[in-house]
Order: sequence, then structure tokens, then C-alpha cells
Amino acid sequence: MKIVSATVARPIDACWRTFTDPSAMPRWVPGLREARTLESDRDGRAIEVDFEYAGGLTYALRYTYDPSACTVRWEPCNEDGKRGGVRGFARFEPTEDGTQFTYALEHDEGRKAAERALDDPNRLVEAFTRWMHEDRD
Repeated sequence: MKIVSATVARPIDACWRTFTDPSAMPRWVPGLREARTLESDRDGRAIEVDFEYAGGLTYALRYTYDPSACTVRWEPCNEDGKRGGVRGFARFEPTEDGTQFTYALEHDEGRKAAERALDDPNRLVEAFTRWMHEDRD
């Protein structure tokens, strides 16, 4: 599992809210065309999300949330376990300068090189940090 961290000069609640909102993801995730919520929990949080990238890559992830630890985890939703996917977590911790954002990702063996490049943790952390540093409410 590859783990990348960065400081985001924004409050923790803004970071958490943006990261856990699938409808916001296409605005900051490079190459992501659409993130569609397939299922939500009773608190309205997306627990199953379908992703469509430019180039036709699609996959679905299942999310679990620990709001008290400001941590969200994900894993593939495929039932047969054969198709390669990604699993990982994001954690947000308050700092004097804003929020410490930690992003971890592991690729299953079935992932192709092009798919791995789309999901590169360094690229995703840079994109999220850049998006959050722009003037956001």
C-alpha cells in the first residue's frame, strides 16, 4: 500500500465534506468523467459509488466511514473477486496550518498499468490539495 500525505490550508470539515462527496470528485480527480452514487447509508453518505474515467475505465467502490477519526475507507464492490480493483483510505487530521491529508492506495494484481496511472496516489493528493487551495467555500 502506498501512502502519501500533504498539508491542506483549509479546515478539516471542508476537506472531509469535499472528499466524501462523489458529485464533487469529477471536478478534482484527474480523468474522472463521472462518479455516480449507487447506494447511500441512512446518514446520506455514499456507500457504493460507480466511477467512469475518460478512456472507458469503469469500476465501483464500497465505502465505510469513521467520522470520529475523519477516516474513509474503500474497497472494490465486485462480488466475484476476480477483477482487479483498488482499496485504501483517506484520513484528515487538524493541524495549526489547516488539515493533514493522508491518502493510501493499494492496487489489486489485476490492475493494468494504465489503470494504475489513473489512480496514482501522488497525482490524486496533488489534485485534491490544489483543488482545496483554490477559493472554496
